[in-house]
Amino acid sequence: MKQLIDFRYFQTIAKTGSIRKAADKLSITSTALNRRIISLEEEVGEKLFERHSSGVTLTSAGELFLSHIQKQLADFERVKSQISDLQGVRRGHVNLACSQALLTSFFPQQIATFRKKHPAVTFSVFQRDRLSAEASLLDNSVDLAMIFEPIYMPEMKILMSKEQQLYAIMQKDHPLASKAELRLSECSDYPLALPRKGIGVREIIDFKASRSGLDVKPCVESDSFEFLRNHAMNEGSVTFQIEIGIPQILDQLNLTTRPLSKSDLSVGCMYLIQKKDRILPVATALFSEQLINALSE
Repeated sequence: MKQLIDFRYFQTIAKTGSIRKAADKLSITSTALNRRIISLEEEVGEKLFERHSSGVTLTSAGELFLSHIQKQLADFERVKSQISDLQGVRRGHVNLACSQALLTSFFPQQIATFRKKHPAVTFSVFQRDRLSAEASLLDNSVDLAMIFEPIYMPEMKILMSKEQQLYAIMQKDHPLASKAELRLSECSDYPLALPRKGIGVREIIDFKASRSGLDVKPCVESDSFEFLRNHAMNEGSVTFQIEIGIPQILDQLNLTTRPLSKSDLSVGCMYLIQKKDRILPVATALFSEQLINALSE
């Protein structure tokens, strides 16, 4: 256990880039923390940090050691979860990375449902874009990722995928609200509030626009879907979201949605992924099964 404590100390210093800042987070004096790291370096036989006036940086040996301890800590959490499961106690902690669209309704609902059955399980949910979500899986800082249109690295295993149709969001009295289904060309006749370039929803829109010669120029761009919805509510612009990301409170905001025709605009896909060959902790495996069932409905 002492070794695991040293591992966590080392990981915190690596993340903060400062022994002093890490000591504050860990509630230990910087002198005592520095002694622990020096002792660890002596045990490893290599210098793990370069000390500078502004903080510390990992040496090449330190980077290798960080990768090793991240695996060790992840394995330890998995074993603890399995031991708890043997005792009939569904304990554990689930680390998730997800697309922004899932933060409004989907994951709050899924986590609440799961914790009704397993109240001792805790969660950490991190908003990540496609590339950083997969990077978090690779360094074992998260167990699962659920992302829209991932970059997809060969080190990833797909647990489930679900097509996601694009929807336009607008005020209830918007002229387009009278139609049952829309085309992107119809939407482009009005002010558009779009996600920034690089976000999956925007890439689908830009791809369609470039192929059909549409002039799709947003009046406002943002990396926040909440901001875009509020802009549509306040200025009457049209914004877009995938089906799973549409919040249930739209009606209270005087907003409504209309699907974009699948024959006009290609659908995207939401993927539930994990690191290939990683054995998930028991609580995480149970939660992934719940997500798969929810997406299959």
